[in-house]
Amino acid sequence: MRADVSPEPHSPISDFILWQLADSAFPTGGFAHSLGLEAAWQHGEVRNRTDLVSFIEAGLQQLGHAALPFVTAAFDEPEKLGEFDQLCDVFTTNHFANRASRAQGRAFRSAVERIFNSKFKIQNSKLSCAHYAPVFGALMRELTVPRQTALRLFFFNQLRGVLAAAVRLNIIGPMEAQMLQQRASIKAEEILNRCQTLTLDELAQTSPLLDLWQGAQDRLYSRLFQS
Repeated sequence: MRADVSPEPHSPISDFILWQLADSAFPTGGFAHSLGLEAAWQHGEVRNRTDLVSFIEAGLQQLGHAALPFVTAAFDEPEKLGEFDQLCDVFTTNHFANRASRAQGRAFRSAVERIFNSKFKIQNSKLSCAHYAPVFGALMRELTVPRQTALRLFFFNQLRGVLAAAVRLNIIGPMEAQMLQQRASIKAEEILNRCQTLTLDELAQTSPLLDLWQGAQDRLYSRLFQS
């Protein structure tokens, strides 16, 4: 089992840095992806608030079982990031999800290197794919973000991203999105607590319909998002 407590950082990370990382304006490119919501909406699978809540919960479940283990593994052993990155590439068989993961991982890595003057660039200059989940875990360790805080931030980014997409698609309004985010945070915490000890040997795709919807993105007649 992995330790639940990260090593003591050299200096406490500022709340300002955490708020900056959580800000939707932080340039990771996540705003360009709906995580399959746009395709599900156009195919009539998400028709109302109830359907949206089910979609969000399914996405959080999949995040906990298919992506979170890469975050925790890279956070605990950042020196193996290249190995975890390759495994993530093999595991992410949906080419739309794979493309989105690479794009966000590279954008997040570039942003952290430039904004925080990180040495991460030198240590991992030969990353072939730079998938988002393992890169996120390694960079949170690099920035001395506490382990539990890093995992919560990973879940928060997913939750915020899908609700932002729902607002832009006019499925719900901004006020209702904030209400749903507050309520869904309880479910997110439950899934996080249950999945944070999963290893890479326990990776699983828990919501295959999400993969199907995301895989239909390029066949939509009109679209706002890349995935």
